[in-house]
Amino acid sequence: MDTSVKQSPEPPDAPAPAAPAPSSAAYRNLAMATIGFALTFWAWNLIAPMSGDYKDRLGLSSFQQSFLVAVPVLVGSLGRIPVGALTDKYGARLMFPLVSALTIVPVLLLIPAKNSYGAMIAVGFLLGLGGTTFAIGVPLVNSWFPPAKRGFALGVFGMGMGGVALSGYFTPRIAKHGDNLPFLVVAGALVVFALLAAVLVSDHPDRKVPTDTLVHRLGEAGKLRVTWELSALYAIGFGGIVAFGVYLPTYLKTWYEMSPTEAGTKAAGFALVTVVFRPIGGWLSDRIHPALVTAGALLLAALMAVVQAFEPPLNPIGTIALLAMAAGLGTASGSVFALVSQVTPQPKVGSVTGIVGAMGGLGGFVPPLVMGAIYSAKDSYAIGFMLLSDLALAGCVYAYGRMRNIQRDG
Repeated sequence: MDTSVKQSPEPPDAPAPAAPAPSSAAYRNLAMATIGFALTFWAWNLIAPMSGDYKDRLGLSSFQQSFLVAVPVLVGSLGRIPVGALTDKYGARLMFPLVSALTIVPVLLLIPAKNSYGAMIAVGFLLGLGGTTFAIGVPLVNSWFPPAKRGFALGVFGMGMGGVALSGYFTPRIAKHGDNLPFLVVAGALVVFALLAAVLVSDHPDRKVPTDTLVHRLGEAGKLRVTWELSALYAIGFGGIVAFGVYLPTYLKTWYEMSPTEAGTKAAGFALVTVVFRPIGGWLSDRIHPALVTAGALLLAALMAVVQAFEPPLNPIGTIALLAMAAGLGTASGSVFALVSQVTPQPKVGSVTGIVGAMGGLGGFVPPLVMGAIYSAKDSYAIGFMLLSDLALAGCVYAYGRMRNIQRDG
């Protein structure tokens, strides 16, 4: 007689096994990537908070001052393209400590260069390297977290962009205790991080290493339609954040007649809201299709831009409109990269991230030029805000109409 026990078959409607929880290594890499992102972005933005001092010391025109501030940002944005592709090839374990360590060089060179405009431009070009770490962190974080958790994880990593706000707040205050002290402090912090990153940052064991050339990988990423769709959406979301970070103090001083300190404080509040809402955008994207989150966030930004175009009093309507706009742009910047992680093949994440990140950074420098030109011609910012509204609304419609049809990866 057969005494073996027959196992009953699993019910056909049994729930699918839950996705494995991220490992401790995943959270360690997320923490290191976020800290490194913040520190290198602080370094990337070292010139802007001190630009008024450089203008007075070197006798610069307004254009020369603007160009000095723009050089590291433009170089850092474009530099994300090759750095992202190199991260695909060599991994974040090499690239993060390497780029962090190399950024120390231009930070220290700012000390002897501070009395020469030409030298400052040259050092600013090198300082752009600090702005490329975004394209290292995204593929690192993306590889360690399962699809259902990537949105929130990438949003947390994106909070490292708050390094720009840290620089704006702390750099001039540290400089009061010594002209060279901010550069020495940041350089010291980068030394510590580079050493820790060499030990604590690790690539995922299953990371796929591409075997083709850098140029070919960038070409393949550029052939993906989704690369340019995501670039356009990120240029609106993150580009809007960069644009307001650069131009909001000027706008508040010019239109609402604020003091430089008050305008700077309110601009820092705008930046803080964008930082807080970036992981919220990622978190929502883990639960709702990120294209829908992007569409809703850009719609909010568009509506608030219309409100601000009517030039309302700052308290309370203008403040509410600007902070709500910050929430929309921050949410959109988080949800777009949740979409990147879901629709891009893992071996191409770095290359696509580099291109999308570059377009986002570059997208932030057109609006300030437009706003300034419009104000000079019309003595009003209304047209500029309406153009922002049109752009955000176009992004909303495209994200909803086209991007929501792209299926989740896994």
